[in-house]
Amino acid sequence: MKTRSSKLLALSLAMIAFGGLQSSVAQAADRYISVSAIGTVKVKPDTVRLNATVSVVNATNKDAMAGASASAAKVRAALLANGITAQYIKSTSLTVFPEYNYTADKGSVLTGYRASQSFEIIIRNAANAGVVVDAVVASTDNSLSIDGVTPFVYDNTIASQSARTAAVKSAKSKALSYAKLLGVSLGKIVSLQESTASNPYPVMMAMAKSDAGATQIDLGQQDLTISITTRWAL
Repeated sequence: MKTRSSKLLALSLAMIAFGGLQSSVAQAADRYISVSAIGTVKVKPDTVRLNATVSVVNATNKDAMAGASASAAKVRAALLANGITAQYIKSTSLTVFPEYNYTADKGSVLTGYRASQSFEIIIRNAANAGVVVDAVVASTDNSLSIDGVTPFVYDNTIASQSARTAAVKSAKSKALSYAKLLGVSLGKIVSLQESTASNPYPVMMAMAKSDAGATQIDLGQQDLTISITTRWAL
């Protein structure tokens, strides 16, 4: 019996020791430094998004739609003539609705129907954006309105990679600094989460007239920022 009791006691002590070892390993695994960092690069837009609308008022909705369609066809023709292929011309809305004029004596009086069609046009050659805008404006009468122009980077893959590299370098530098302050050795990275905080489509840029009378689109400069949150083992 003593031998059996001794074996049971030894087994119990071994299990306790193993449990303590597991706890120590778990505690060691929970030791980490978590830091956030950002990487930012400045990019020059190479593409311009043009938003334009044709809008026609007529006595009937049928005539209003016909007028808007005729103006829209002129816009398309002007775009194609200036090197904008069909894949970069997209209709974003098509509406027709009655318009009323309100007077104190007669109340709301139907004055006609307004038909509108809006377009989103991608101008891949940003340097040619002003020429395209002028051509579109000249293609129609007063039925056309320019709703905005937005310079942006068509493909930001290279810029994103540069921002990502800067963010990782910054995160590692921070983690090393904290490890040194705490008197510990920095281990391997155990997790990384990324979020992009870029502004590829800024609020519309102004259009200015040059001395020659042609419209000029100011492209400006944009920041592309990538934020990361990292965790480093100790």
